[in-house]
Amino acid sequence: MEADSLKYRRQREAMVRKQIEARGVSDSAVLAAMQKVQRHLFVSEALRDQAYGDYPLPIGDGQTISQPYIVAEMTQALQLNPDDRVLEIGTGSGYQAAVIAEIAFRVYTIERIHSLFVKTRALFDRLKYHNIVTRYSDGTTGWSDQAPFDAIMVTAGAPDIPPILLQQLAVGGRLVMPVGDQHVQELIKLYRDADGIHQTKMGGCRFVKLIGEHGWHE
Repeated sequence: MEADSLKYRRQREAMVRKQIEARGVSDSAVLAAMQKVQRHLFVSEALRDQAYGDYPLPIGDGQTISQPYIVAEMTQALQLNPDDRVLEIGTGSGYQAAVIAEIAFRVYTIERIHSLFVKTRALFDRLKYHNIVTRYSDGTTGWSDQAPFDAIMVTAGAPDIPPILLQQLAVGGRLVMPVGDQHVQELIKLYRDADGIHQTKMGGCRFVKLIGEHGWHE
């Protein structure tokens, strides 16, 4: 792990206390992961002093790193266990995958933008996240040869939940993703048990578009 300055550690402590715990995120594993992952390494050097602010930031190619609270809320909703295998659609900066990787056994993450894929894979290697497996592909089709997954997180908004992702969710599995139009969505959590799929609405949000065969078309 790269050297972590006292300044950034203090900013992370304040982020967890004021932005995340204060809004009701209570899962101890999620809080520990948010405290550990060096968010400032997942943005450009020009934006590092803003990395722990209560807002998303641009990462290039029209993509963003999500607001810290949203990352924590979505991670908590997955109800992760240490032996879980997790699929993430939309690697982006890699920050969300790193947070999940601090809790779960293995993260399979897919990115469709090649420049982000290359940059983020190099960052995972540098930070020694050996339990993150990356793929350059259309994430809306999932990762069938590694299915089923204990949890699936989609970090971009689509008009509907792609049925192919539901097919790759294990019994007992959880899926979290934003669903709505191209401007505003609602976070949806699905839980799959022996009786079928159960849905919970988590509130409004705003994400970039999920582009691909089972999402929005470019």
